[in-house]
Amino acid sequence: MRRKPVLFLAFLPTFALACGKHLDPPGATLSPSATARVTELRADGTVLGADTTPANSVAISNSGKVAPSANGPAPGSADDNLPFTPDGTRIASVAWRTWIYTDVGKQRTRYGYLRVGAVVDARGPAIVNEGCEGGWYRVNPRGFVCIGLGASLKVDEPVAVASANRPIRGHGSPYLYALSNETPPLLYFKLPSKAQMNESEGADVSQRAANFRERMRAFGKIGKLFELGEPPDFLAQGQKLEKPYGVKTTLRYVTHAGPASADSGFAIAKTFLWQERAFGLTSELDVIALDRVKLVEPSEFHGVELLEGETLPVAFVKDRSVPKYGPDAAGNPVSRGAFGYREGVKLLNGKRRTGGLMELRDGNFVPSEFLRILPARESFPSFATGDRKWLDISIRQQSLVAYVGKRAVYATLVSTGRAGMGDPETTLSTVRGTFMIYQKEVSSTMDGDEDRSDSFNLRDVPFVQYFHKGYALHGTYWHDEFGKVRSHGCVNLAADDAAWLFEWTDPTVPADWHGVLNKERGTVVYIHG
Repeated sequence: MRRKPVLFLAFLPTFALACGKHLDPPGATLSPSATARVTELRADGTVLGADTTPANSVAISNSGKVAPSANGPAPGSADDNLPFTPDGTRIASVAWRTWIYTDVGKQRTRYGYLRVGAVVDARGPAIVNEGCEGGWYRVNPRGFVCIGLGASLKVDEPVAVASANRPIRGHGSPYLYALSNETPPLLYFKLPSKAQMNESEGADVSQRAANFRERMRAFGKIGKLFELGEPPDFLAQGQKLEKPYGVKTTLRYVTHAGPASADSGFAIAKTFLWQERAFGLTSELDVIALDRVKLVEPSEFHGVELLEGETLPVAFVKDRSVPKYGPDAAGNPVSRGAFGYREGVKLLNGKRRTGGLMELRDGNFVPSEFLRILPARESFPSFATGDRKWLDISIRQQSLVAYVGKRAVYATLVSTGRAGMGDPETTLSTVRGTFMIYQKEVSSTMDGDEDRSDSFNLRDVPFVQYFHKGYALHGTYWHDEFGKVRSHGCVNLAADDAAWLFEWTDPTVPADWHGVLNKERGTVVYIHG
């Protein structure tokens, strides 16, 4: 997928912001002549730093720089955002993106952001200025968050409670995913009665709902792919769901906001049973009937992690029911069942034995004619030194190998741009060259130019890593054709591969953060033919 990211830095070139106008979150603007004051709210309700109480003032010059303090780093400066020991103060994200800033001055830039529902440790005292009347708080491991429309000291804000189910990191699918059927689901904002469902959807939905539940039970999906518990408390009494700040709100009817687009993909944070019908709560706080979508089962494909002392080549079994052989007492190959389709195997040395078999590191054998082999490199680029991490992506092989220096640590198959070795400026191909990962997001909603009908609206695409303009590596839940060209230019990864690489590459996304930016220390991405 080739997308235009929502960038974190206001000073990046205009072309990078073409996906939308750059806006600071509310309560995070600062005039050049602003002053800041340090305030603290005591348990007895006394506010230190208010106009009636003497307090330290921190001057901010026209350049936006914070004046030094005689007692250490100037409050609100870049030197004042170091990790701290939690004292029980917590803040909740109540916006789709709650930005985390380097400092509180006019020239501040962005480290990353929190997603609605995140509750994180914070450190006061609050720093109040014209850019943030609610006060800036430090968060771990670095940065400042403004209390306002984007964040709250009340961790039980309704929108935060409704978004409490967080995406799962280190796992192939951070959410349960679904794709619209031909008749897309209605976007309910409260639990409808049976009569309201029938009226809104133009038919009696009872039989449809019963058929869906029976089908899911018959195929073993309930309990494996999703659970059907009770509705969450914040919906069970007829409450209306409000959208987090930053999520578009459309015209609402009695119980719903109309149908989703026919090309939608959904990230589902919670599933439950209501009025004998299975529903899902999406990450954007819509309630959808699961019988109106196609639930996505994550791809079983994944790459091969190479342990200490193991090297390339590795291979992937490219056909089904490929026979597996193991050695008998004399070392001769005998039948030991079959390999799984696209199963990754570690080759001992890549040499063929008599009969066309290749020996694996585990002692088994596989017919070489059924293998897609990723060979060891004969030479290395100049940056492959020491313990530097880098990704080696081959368009012709549709492969990715992760290296530390000259040592391969992970190998897999990918899907790059469908135009292969074409010109990325004029065709749907992947850009070639040497880049660095500069922006990572646990999940990101993408729309407008991907795969299905060329207009798929994909919610919360998992484990997105931008490396050049709108080009990214990311997990893929709408196809399972890894090893073949498929995308509009991005590097499509299987779910488990995307999760592994996201945690391995730099910059690291801190726990509880949803996105991070670092233009200087990202993992190298080397893309070639």
